[in-house]
Amino acid sequence: MRQEDSPEAEKSLLKNPLFREIPREKLEEIIRSVSEELVPGGTFVFRQGDPGDKFYVIASGRIRVFRKDRQGVEIDLSVLGPGESFGELALISGEKRSAHVEALEETRLIVFPKKLFLQILNEYPDISLAFMKQISTWVVDDVKIVEREVRKQYDRPRLAWFDIVLILGLSVLFGLIFNHSNPNGIPLVPKMPSDVAFLRMDPLSVLEAGERGNMIVVDAMPVNFYEKKHIRGAINIPPALFDIVYMMTLAEEDKEKKIAVYGRTISRPYDLEVADKLVNRGHRNVGLLEGGLAEWEKRGYPTGP
Repeated sequence: MRQEDSPEAEKSLLKNPLFREIPREKLEEIIRSVSEELVPGGTFVFRQGDPGDKFYVIASGRIRVFRKDRQGVEIDLSVLGPGESFGELALISGEKRSAHVEALEETRLIVFPKKLFLQILNEYPDISLAFMKQISTWVVDDVKIVEREVRKQYDRPRLAWFDIVLILGLSVLFGLIFNHSNPNGIPLVPKMPSDVAFLRMDPLSVLEAGERGNMIVVDAMPVNFYEKKHIRGAINIPPALFDIVYMMTLAEEDKEKKIAVYGRTISRPYDLEVADKLVNRGHRNVGLLEGGLAEWEKRGYPTGP
């Protein structure tokens, strides 16, 4: 059922923090473009493996989100109620639905078609960032839930150190044999791009170019590091979420525009990973920020929490 100017639909959307910052006139336009769906209790909204073509906000009722493994064992992920939303991951990633969603009782849903959902993300970067933070939190939580369920269902025997060494040794041996016999062998240690492949960008030139609008600064750190401190105005694109965040932030940018990447730590060169991915996407002026965030902060240049 197509919505007109429904105060109930507006009330439902305003329960969701993602829509509270949208101007009133734009929210009314969105409401006219969405539809409403009434799902009886015990009915699936969609199933794991279905194509993703809609985003949902719950107006009333409750839904259960769960997965099934190959043995058919169900793993509960969450129960959502009025004002909460679901279905965005498949729309953003372009992949199929990653879980089942079932109505626990009669549930009224506000339904966003894919085109409208992506349009909202493009027009409101703050909403895009909020989704990224939400998705990254869900991914971590889902992994923990799956690991906990696996431990419940399987009593894994403890391996002696000799068994572990033997398994590792055989794995390396088989890998060497495979690579020797196969010209397209798989490297045992993944190769990282070289520092030499990228320009070194001086912080002052990056600051000045950024103020003129001629430079994009990319923070390659994980979201939790970015939230603690980052260069003001930097776009956060962690390697693990690169494809999703890139599509919503840089996909339409001029490939000739300069991009300065930072985010190296003692344990991992996040900046190299992201810079390499940007080059593979066709960007031709990608460089590494000289000295990273530490040098930027040392010079007193602006940062954000």
